[in-house]
Amino acid sequence: VEERFELARKVGFEGVEVPTFEDASALAEVKEAAAKTGLRIHSIMNQRHWKFPLSSADPAVVKESITGLEISIRNAKELGAEVGLLVPGVVNADTSYQDAWDRSRKNIQKLLPLAQELKVVIAIENVWNKFLLSPLEFARYVDDFKSPWLKAYFDVGNIALYGVPQDWIRTLGKRIVKVHIKGFDEKKREFVALLDGTIDWKTVRKALAGIGYQGWVSAEVAGGDENYLRGVSAAMDAIFAG
Repeated sequence: VEERFELARKVGFEGVEVPTFEDASALAEVKEAAAKTGLRIHSIMNQRHWKFPLSSADPAVVKESITGLEISIRNAKELGAEVGLLVPGVVNADTSYQDAWDRSRKNIQKLLPLAQELKVVIAIENVWNKFLLSPLEFARYVDDFKSPWLKAYFDVGNIALYGVPQDWIRTLGKRIVKVHIKGFDEKKREFVALLDGTIDWKTVRKALAGIGYQGWVSAEVAGGDENYLRGVSAAMDAIFAG
């Protein structure tokens, strides 16, 4: 871990998002590596929300999901991260849209006291889960919690399949606490390198500036060697230099 963190710093990254660590020794290793290299851990990605969605009708599945997010929030506190990323629910043949809305909200409410206690934001990400499919609906979902500990984690690449990134950014506004970027080609309907594809990065950057966003931006892309990572870092610099 320390070697990878050193490489990240070498090629120009200032921070990183890490997965949830349920093993204490792995968590300690990551914490030590961050301290030694100066690479900031700013976000924790929950690991259980796909296999064990909060929107499930099965109490055992929901229990697993809640436990997973609790661990993510505690990891965030331990590592000095501001947020725990959460996919709130999944709509499928067994879970209706309304069920996903009601169940996920009820179960997230149970976790907000811990988030408040540890001062870690639960950040809802837009993903291909057939749920929260419009910016107006996403904004309402966040607002209905009436809590500063529940905000939006906006993924530019994910939204390009069924929405316009800059429209979502302007609509969500100050609700956005973190940003993911990755390239997407609407014609091929697939993820591509950051500067390839059809995303209008200049307009995306302008929209983020327009809402006064000053937070972290993570490239959610594949890992690789030093040359590859330098390319990712350079692409991010080009995007945010305008």
